[in-house]
Amino acid sequence: MKVTITGQCMGDRNCNNLCPEVFEYDEDELKSIVKFDEIPEQYKAVCRQAADECGADAIIIEE
Repeated sequence: MKVTITGQCMGDRNCNNLCPEVFEYDEDELKSIVKFDEIPEQYKAVCRQAADECGADAIIIEE
């Protein structure tokens, strides 16, 4: 699974709070970023949850 954050990110940091192991906030870009190229198995479900809960629909998941 690959996860990307689009330019639509509003920087509300919900994904960072939900799964700090995968998402972190880039203070320079003022948006969240993904720490992994390939998401480890143990974080896939929470990444899907983050995408579902993203108010800006800025989290894209490629299976």
